[in-house]
Amino acid sequence: MLTRRNRNRDLMRYRGWRNWMDRFFEDPLFDLQSPWETTSDLALDVSETEVEYLVKASLPGIDPDDLDISITNNMLTIRGEKKAEEEREAEQYHIRERRYGRFARTISLPSAIDEDAIEANYENGVLTLHMPKSEEAKPRRIEIHGDSGKKVIEG
Repeated sequence: MLTRRNRNRDLMRYRGWRNWMDRFFEDPLFDLQSPWETTSDLALDVSETEVEYLVKASLPGIDPDDLDISITNNMLTIRGEKKAEEEREAEQYHIRERRYGRFARTISLPSAIDEDAIEANYENGVLTLHMPKSEEAKPRRIEIHGDSGKKVIEG
């Protein structure tokens, strides 16, 4: 029976090499991200009703004072920073997956909103934005008059 060799798989099986690579990429001096860049791994849900857009963002462990929310030309931007916990010298991490630092997420909203009526709530690590649609963006009824009488079309 013949088996095909996979060099990458064989290399990753070598435990010493894998541990060395893990330590190399976890080193704080090794940073692929420029200091002026922000990440966009902010999880969002955006829904719509007849009268508003509803945005929910998962932001566990973030102080609401560290958030900046802005809207410009139907572009919603949520920025913030999750501050790192103090490290204790006696601690040795086995897994470290939680992220710290600055983040930003910008999304385009499909129609005009009433920016003066936006409400933001932060509860249990979830930011909720209620963004009412502007009057011109809301559906309206148009009456049609014709030979067979009056009809109403919703649009």
